[in-house]
Amino acid sequence: MKKVMLVGGGKIGVAITEFLSGSGDYRVTVADRDRASLERMPHKSSVELRQVDISDAHEFSHEIEGHDVVLSATPYHLTNTVADAAKRAGAHYLDLTEDVESTRHIKKLAEGAKTAFIPQCGLAPGFISIVANDLTLKFEKLRDVNMRVGALPVFPHNALKYNLTWSTDGLINEYCNPCESIRDGHRGEVPALEELEEFALDGTEYEAFNTSGGLGTLCDTLEGKVDNLNYKTVRYPGHRDIVKMLVRDLRLGMRRDVLKDVLETAIPITYQDVVLIFVTVSGWREGRLTQESYAKKIYAQTVGDRLMSAIQVTTACGICAMTDLLFEGKLPQKGFVRQEEARLSDFLNNRFGRYYAKGL
Repeated sequence: MKKVMLVGGGKIGVAITEFLSGSGDYRVTVADRDRASLERMPHKSSVELRQVDISDAHEFSHEIEGHDVVLSATPYHLTNTVADAAKRAGAHYLDLTEDVESTRHIKKLAEGAKTAFIPQCGLAPGFISIVANDLTLKFEKLRDVNMRVGALPVFPHNALKYNLTWSTDGLINEYCNPCESIRDGHRGEVPALEELEEFALDGTEYEAFNTSGGLGTLCDTLEGKVDNLNYKTVRYPGHRDIVKMLVRDLRLGMRRDVLKDVLETAIPITYQDVVLIFVTVSGWREGRLTQESYAKKIYAQTVGDRLMSAIQVTTACGICAMTDLLFEGKLPQKGFVRQEEARLSDFLNNRFGRYYAKGL
């Protein structure tokens, strides 16, 4: 039985613990400084709870000793500390970060490491990169790779047509930080909240716009091979304009603590959500310009005796599936590992990845 150190006892941490401990193959130690968060964890014999401080990598590495792998489900500003501690303790490392700078730090940390460092194991970045890369392999020459993902309320009711479904810090990061892309063969950065587009799927109207972090490492993988590569977040029409007013016109992008307080005070969380995944790749196959797409909607569902939101299920299953694939030898065992190094078929056939395969 593998020993897992899970860092972070939030909503995603609860889901990860439920999946891994319920599999019978993992013993999970959940580390968090907040006692209330730990008390929300599944109470099982295969789950140990530790109230510890995570601010010092050297000190925290002692907590990790004896564990095979560390899974980080913490806010992005703690990512580097947890990764540093994992390397000190000689454990494999996986996380859910969408933060570009944190991923660059982990890439440097992985140089010469004897264990695997696999960041960005969630939905986007994460599963979306595995899907996009799989589609690109079907073409002789690529032109465009367009990736669209949204976590949306099933019953939108406010002016934003949005409910909080995951980390507010991560959401603000996506709305404020520069976005990597490849345009006309040239790699660069574009501003968040721009390049608004509209589309319909299954009769529902959506909008999409640039947000940071969703591409993961695909710019590294596809640079020089594709003309255009971009990632956009999906929302219901009208959302972008309100967010842009808050972030740009009212300059709350420069006062992120205030923006976080406004969002968490005014916008309720929901477990009645839907995750939308839409990837389109075009290029040449047998001499003809061809397009192929992947579309999926995944809804909230009950796992064990818990109702889990769609974003909980997809994010937790992403990192759990990658953990399985690592121990099954289907991923590199040391150094920096990109999401797109996982085969889509391996992921969807995995016991956790099947939650993506079935959708609803």
